[in-house]
Amino acid sequence: QVQLVESGGGLVQAGGSLRLSCAASGSTFSSYAMGWFRQAPGKEREFVAAISWSGRTLYSADSVKGRFTISRDNAKNTVYLQMNSLKPEDTAVYYCAADQGGWAHSSGGQYDYWGQGTQVTVSS
Repeated sequence: QVQLVESGGGLVQAGGSLRLSCAASGSTFSSYAMGWFRQAPGKEREFVAAISWSGRTLYSADSVKGRFTISRDNAKNTVYLQMNSLKPEDTAVYYCAADQGGWAHSSGGQYDYWGQGTQVTVSS
């Protein structure tokens, strides 16, 4: 069992930056692939970024490429999402997720564990 706790969300003006963190419990964190997803009001959950267990493989959605960067620190059991050049359309609840398979991918249904989410609001 893995518990995930996100933090770092908040209110920021367009063009600003935030860094989200996701702290994981358990000693097997380093073997999990990690992903970030988001859900805006009235919209379906969408993939944002993912990172493999080793950190060598990264994926990100086209909508955030060049602006968002996913990274991980296995020694700290933490995955990060650095968000730069934020836009109002980035406003959503952001969730981190863990996949025991270890390989980064964008299929939310295949992730095994989810955090409770953190709100990101970007004002124009």
